[in-house]
Amino acid sequence: MVSAGDFRNGLTIQYENQIYTVIEFQHVKPGKGAAFVRTKLKNLKTGSVIEKTFRPTEKMPKAHIEKKDMQYLYSDGDLFHFMDSETYDQIAINSDQIGDTLKFVKENDMVKILSHEGEVFGIEPPLFVELEIIHTEPGVKGDTATGATKPAEVETGASVNVPLFVNIGDKIKIDTRTGEYLSRA
Repeated sequence: MVSAGDFRNGLTIQYENQIYTVIEFQHVKPGKGAAFVRTKLKNLKTGSVIEKTFRPTEKMPKAHIEKKDMQYLYSDGDLFHFMDSETYDQIAINSDQIGDTLKFVKENDMVKILSHEGEVFGIEPPLFVELEIIHTEPGVKGDTATGATKPAEVETGASVNVPLFVNIGDKIKIDTRTGEYLSRA
């Protein structure tokens, strides 16, 4: 059990039969009245964010999130298949649980499967990936000083804004959290 007075960013708690992670918290001690903790909580299963106020002495159970490294094998329609590289056990996860978290992940890449009490609720892709550009407009020679970007399609089918000097066949490094181009690989 963890009390609201001990909240920290990134802490996962169980509240009203849901799993939340603390995004922001603020201890408030008004001049008049009792102190309280104002928080922003993100539901890990639905992705929704709520604002909630707690008394510092309120206690709730800490949620233990298991992260397991697994290899992304393939998708067939609505199911995505993953394999544990140690035991070779395979699991299939519905596309509703995954959302667009795999848009920068190629087959055979390693991801982290997130679960709580045996129930899988999400996937964490690697922070950075290197992908090849398969389609983009040709860059204009000498037009690199403006910092302008153009859309490009990578080998997973996702679209990324890249600098004008990037061409088809180039490998680029992408931050999967923001979907931003970082550099050429």
